[in-house]
Amino acid sequence: MIQKTTISSTNNQISFSGYHSQNPIWIGSDNSIAFDAESIKLKLLNLDQPCYFVRKQGQIGVTNEGYLGESNNGKSPEIETLTAIPPLIPQQLGDPSFLDFHQVKYAYMTGAMANGIASEKLVIALGKENILSSFGAAGLVPDRIEKAINIIQDALPERPYCFNLIHSPSESAIEKGAVELYLKYNVSTVEASAFLGLTPNIVYYRVAGLSLNSQNQIEIKNRVIAKISRREVASKFIEPAPEKITKQLVSQGLITELQAKLASQISMADDITVEADSGGHTDNRPLVSLLPSILALRDEIQAKYDYQTPVRVGVGGGISTPQSALGALMMGAAYIVTGSINQSCVEAGASEHTKKLLAQADIADVMMAPAADMFEMGVKLQVLKRGTMFGMRAQKLFEFYQNYDSIEAIPKLEREKLEKQVFRKSLEQVWQDTVTYFNQRDRQQIIRAENNPKRKMALIFRWYLGLSSRWSNRGEKGREVDYQIWCGPAMGAFNNWVKNSYLAESNNRKVVDIAHHIMIGSAYLYRLQNLKLQGIIMPAQYSCYCPQPFLV
Repeated sequence: MIQKTTISSTNNQISFSGYHSQNPIWIGSDNSIAFDAESIKLKLLNLDQPCYFVRKQGQIGVTNEGYLGESNNGKSPEIETLTAIPPLIPQQLGDPSFLDFHQVKYAYMTGAMANGIASEKLVIALGKENILSSFGAAGLVPDRIEKAINIIQDALPERPYCFNLIHSPSESAIEKGAVELYLKYNVSTVEASAFLGLTPNIVYYRVAGLSLNSQNQIEIKNRVIAKISRREVASKFIEPAPEKITKQLVSQGLITELQAKLASQISMADDITVEADSGGHTDNRPLVSLLPSILALRDEIQAKYDYQTPVRVGVGGGISTPQSALGALMMGAAYIVTGSINQSCVEAGASEHTKKLLAQADIADVMMAPAADMFEMGVKLQVLKRGTMFGMRAQKLFEFYQNYDSIEAIPKLEREKLEKQVFRKSLEQVWQDTVTYFNQRDRQQIIRAENNPKRKMALIFRWYLGLSSRWSNRGEKGREVDYQIWCGPAMGAFNNWVKNSYLAESNNRKVVDIAHHIMIGSAYLYRLQNLKLQGIIMPAQYSCYCPQPFLV
């Protein structure tokens, strides 16, 4: 017979108010039952074992041992069974097809952070633990990307890794060069970010890896994880590659007719990362509104094309604690992506000064500032405000760009302030440095600016915007107030979570530890929610998962 019972325990304050049955009952040793708060929490954290909640002499206790059996021949048992919950390991969270497809341990990955902040060390450390990580290739010259490919492939011959492919609307040669490198070295997974629409480059990467196997099934060699924040962009990656682009690639001899045909039967991306309020390029979209919208869009497109495997939808931006991770997964995310928090880790390609600033950041210590790569378009990115003046100075440069048609049109006094406080050299010298840089990288940029004063002004301003992130990575002495540090409010949430743990200090932060703690903490919190649904109300002392060092 099922009945509702209300029980409270004045000793450890666990209460029960729910429906339970006298049959079956818990059978096991009394000595295995924990009644004190510390021991109960340890049993809840024993995620690969079930938890049995029982009542003995008015006290509610917990055990991982024993089993549920038949009733005790109609006699009232000395130990009353309240409820039981099954094992729940972190690997059970998220979409299992993400784990199978990418051959990873968790439905968790770390996103790319440009200029090698998501470094080789970071990608390799995670890859060795079978956790997917994306190398921060954006902003790097081809030789530097090629070096990273060789290092990572040598270290992870059979392990997961990923390389970023950032959309470069003003530097298409850079985007194309990255694709050529990825194809040359058989980089099998890219994280496509900042795309405003599909380009021949990303389509070429995807379609060039298509073939038919011996069972006449489509083999996808080149995998795409697309980071998006708008429905119109998401739809382009969930739908097949545009026929117009595939025909163009066929005519150029880059793909075959068969590959073009196969492309019409698969989505452009295998996974879509819904990017909410993140560091770097972001639309500051609220996750609770954006994710359901993209999930519905995915389902709508899936119904139209009936792909054998639907596109998975994960989330990034704002994910930095077990609570935020679990919230995203319970909303239907197939996987989660962390970003800002990994910059403060020992493996990140950022300076010690930058890592310490990040470790001190609070949720409100961020602001929006103009992006170097899409400066003329007015695109902004989210950066750290605390401890640096970059955001304010970058915004001032954009105001000059909006208000004047050339460097010469800027009032003399304002120009002198720029040269003294921001650039710390004459604007003529800055222009010469810019010419030298683009002659090595993309000569077309200089050609386009020679007879276009406003374009020239934009390139000069981008000198500061581009170098400021490199100063942060290198720890450039004397330029600390100009460090451009990409950061979202997730950084502050992370710092608040770990402030009383060993992870409070940046030199203790390792990307693998953080991944484990977020996933373990998510599973632990899921257990508490499961118990709540069954009428077990845990006091506040159980509600936080506090990271403890892993024993090696």
